[in-house]
Amino acid sequence: MNPDKIGKAYDAITHLWERKDFNRLNGVEQHQRALAFVKNKVNALDVGCGSTGRFIELLRRAGFIPEGIDVSEKMVHLARKRDPDVTIHQQDICEWVSDKKYDFITAWDSIWHIPLDQQERVISKLVSWLNTGGVLIFSFGGTHEKDEHRDNSMGPEVYYSTLGTTGFLKLVSNLGCVCRHLEYDQYPELHAYLIVEKV
Repeated sequence: MNPDKIGKAYDAITHLWERKDFNRLNGVEQHQRALAFVKNKVNALDVGCGSTGRFIELLRRAGFIPEGIDVSEKMVHLARKRDPDVTIHQQDICEWVSDKKYDFITAWDSIWHIPLDQQERVISKLVSWLNTGGVLIFSFGGTHEKDEHRDNSMGPEVYYSTLGTTGFLKLVSNLGCVCRHLEYDQYPELHAYLIVEKV
């Protein structure tokens, strides 16, 4: 599924994140764990930031200057409306190039929508944007090996891909990162996340 289709799919379901009963604590504890490893707190990037602003808010409170990126036009519109003083880019992370270095990057429940053959390149790009000592947290499908599938449980059909736990651990190690934390945080669901530090 190409980025335009992913963006349009999320344009159609922004209401799911705007509901009053949306769990705004989703992922927050995991991010607080990741933030404990950060030494410098200047620039931060939220990849696939969506519309809730919960990680942007968390990063701001932690002392960062946060910015976000999302492929969905409607998500970006809502994010900018919520946080008009924060830079939010409407871009495809596979193609976007940042001229900044970051001390913290999050890609929570987002890059698993990029094509399988782009996973390695995108993770490599995110790591290249980190300052030494910078921290990356990202969630992924916690299969053992690489996998891809489509799912319509939220309404429109959406594509997912993963390098699998083995693949991501090998990749971040090859990129000069240390794994600080790996967790299957919704077990027995195959939802996993990694916290890695660039050394």
